[in-house]
Amino acid sequence: MAINVDKSVYQAPMGLDQDPQNPETNALSIEIENPESVTLDDGSMEITIEPGKENDDEFNSNLAEELDEGQLTELSGDLLGEYDADIASRKDWLTTYVDGLELLGLKVEDRTEPWPGACNVYHPLMTEALVKFQAETMMETFPAAGPVKTVIIGKQTKEKEEAAERVRDDMNYQLTDMMPEYRPEHERMLWGLGLAGNAFKKVYYDPNLERQVSMYVPAEDIVVPYGASNLETAERVTHVMRKTKNELHKLQVAGFYRDVDLGDPYAEADEAEKKIAEKLGFNPSEDDRYKILEMHVLLDLENGDSEDDIALPYVVTIEKGAGTILAIRRNWNPEDKKQLKRQHFVHYGYIPGFGFYCFGLIHLIGAFAKSGTMILRQLVDAGTLSNLPGGLKSRGLRIKGDDTPIAPGEFRDVDVPSGAIRDNILMLPYKEPSQVLNQLMNQIIEEGRRFASAADMKVSDMSANSPVGTTLAILERTLKVMSAIQARVYYAMKQEFKLLKGIIRDYTPEEYSYEPEIGDRRAKQADYDNCDVIPVSDPNAATMSQKVVQYQAVMQMAQANPQIYDLPELNRQMLEVLGVKNVGKLIPTADDQKPKDPVAENMAILNGKPVKAFIYQDHEAHIKVHMAAMQDPKIAQLVNQNPQAPLIQAAALAHINEHIGYQYRKEIEAQLGAALPEPDQELPPNAEFEISKLMAQAAQQLLQKNQGEAAQQQAQQQMQDPIVQMQQQELQIKQQEVEIKAQKTMADIEIDKARLQLEKAKMDSQERIEGVKIGAKTTFDKEKLQEDQKIRGVELGMQSVQKQQDMQHQKEMVQINKKDQQPQE
Repeated sequence: MAINVDKSVYQAPMGLDQDPQNPETNALSIEIENPESVTLDDGSMEITIEPGKENDDEFNSNLAEELDEGQLTELSGDLLGEYDADIASRKDWLTTYVDGLELLGLKVEDRTEPWPGACNVYHPLMTEALVKFQAETMMETFPAAGPVKTVIIGKQTKEKEEAAERVRDDMNYQLTDMMPEYRPEHERMLWGLGLAGNAFKKVYYDPNLERQVSMYVPAEDIVVPYGASNLETAERVTHVMRKTKNELHKLQVAGFYRDVDLGDPYAEADEAEKKIAEKLGFNPSEDDRYKILEMHVLLDLENGDSEDDIALPYVVTIEKGAGTILAIRRNWNPEDKKQLKRQHFVHYGYIPGFGFYCFGLIHLIGAFAKSGTMILRQLVDAGTLSNLPGGLKSRGLRIKGDDTPIAPGEFRDVDVPSGAIRDNILMLPYKEPSQVLNQLMNQIIEEGRRFASAADMKVSDMSANSPVGTTLAILERTLKVMSAIQARVYYAMKQEFKLLKGIIRDYTPEEYSYEPEIGDRRAKQADYDNCDVIPVSDPNAATMSQKVVQYQAVMQMAQANPQIYDLPELNRQMLEVLGVKNVGKLIPTADDQKPKDPVAENMAILNGKPVKAFIYQDHEAHIKVHMAAMQDPKIAQLVNQNPQAPLIQAAALAHINEHIGYQYRKEIEAQLGAALPEPDQELPPNAEFEISKLMAQAAQQLLQKNQGEAAQQQAQQQMQDPIVQMQQQELQIKQQEVEIKAQKTMADIEIDKARLQLEKAKMDSQERIEGVKIGAKTTFDKEKLQEDQKIRGVELGMQSVQKQQDMQHQKEMVQINKKDQQPQE
């Protein structure tokens, strides 16, 4: 449709081709072709108005600006009360966690009990298990090449494989280069995960950095009702943040928070925060930041978002000190008609517990570490007392410098009131450190290490000749707990990568910021739609040693049945597990091969290199060249001297079979008169059914053709055999005899016919004689003479034919006798 709008009251700029006297030519035409956009065309420029952007801004607006202070105050009071209830529900878990921080021994302090200078060492059981878990998990989940790999969605095609490679490279590039904070945050997350049993990642798009961000959030800063099952179904998720006055003011100026006066930050710290600060050695009163609560909740704001009075997901931001609501925003996608909650957090769990929060090493082996620390201190203090014992002395006994220990080789003056020195000094009976106590400590620590899967496996206890399966069983039994934890980390990382993938796909430009090795660099968003991103770690193997043993077991099985395994691919995967670079150059596969001539293929087979047949090659020519090389006696003699001869022959036969398969396909296409679908192409059931019927007919036709050609070829070969030739000559002679007999039979029949005719003629003559009694005797004699001549002529003809046949038969028999005599001579 078109709408005419009157021209502006201002005069048009010079140079515009307009007629000021004709208002119709100066009208502005607006053509609305798409209700999502309006295009104004005035003959010189186009103006596109996109109402969708304004709608997005309205959807993401701060709803707190639209509510009055009374509503905000009431909502803030309700949410803060629920927050305090959530804090109380996890009190026991948090208390155990906070008290266990002391067992790490991160704060060094002087003890005054039972005496000043007593042993203050902590047993490193907790720290050892934590550091080992962090190191092993970090190496497993974040290798040098990057933590991401891809899985193709749907059927695998060449285009999807290339797209998956581009997505994998781009994701790893983003996480390793564009996000320099990701690896340190991941390491901090693993430390907090092992320690507290819970760790969180917050994934979001940062407009200041203009890229995605994944930040670690400690477990104590994510408050969830203890009875919740997971983050997706939790009624409330509160993120406790701390921001400086300047950071908060910047967000207010940017319009992200309401511009309200909050006053100076109130240094408020709850009991847990005070204990954590005390255990880690800093003063919580020195924190001059605002405490911000970002609460992901379900609310019914009565603002028109919910038509059925159903609570919808919102994000409410509250300043804890003043109880002021700074922002309320919708927490679902505008395109989502179901209005489901958007996920921004990822929960990493160590060992699942009874409620939402999981158990960590503090909860699992904290008692072991505390007992080990107590016994270790007793042993050290017993050794100290045994080496520097104390006792009782007489009041009048004085020793010069008695407040310092006596150095080796030193003698001091003693004032003895009476008697000997030994009579004035009584040493207390301190014993050496108890061996029983030491064994008990070792037992407790060993049990703690075993329970935490931190014990080192004793490789010396296993025989070097043990089967790989036995070694694998021992490894799995030892690492069973750690494998389960690694599987949980794998699952959480997969969820995190999905969130990052969505942000990278939606917020990055069309082109890659670097040139990909494969494919078109403009296919970025389409690439992300064709594949899923998953962690590169293996949830079924917690350590590299476990993976190597698994591959060794598979390789042993492959040695027994090499024909059913892809050995190059198996070796490639094992090298990748070992972290070897440029595996594709070390072990090229058939998929990496390019078309070669048949001689080059023979050379590659002899050198043990992979070869591949391509569908468009001259397969008949390739088969002839390969068969000629295999049948060549010189090549066969040299190949048989090679210890790899069976493998070379197997590779050659396998490659020939590839060409045979393609050649058969080509001949079927010739019978059909049309090209077949690609071998890997997925066909609909109906199409596959129809094509199969056509192929069956073509296969029968090809079979009959090949059978006819084989029979003809066999007949030609038999014709060249001397014995067969003699047999054929004998058959010809017999056939001639039969023909002669047939001819003789025909001649006898003719004679019989002639005799019958003669007898009939005689009878006719007699009747004529009897009927004609008159006539001259001369005439009768003449006729009789003529009849006798005819009979004599017939008899002479029959005798001549008989003689000719007898002579021909004698000649043939003479020739046969001559041929029979020639081989004997």
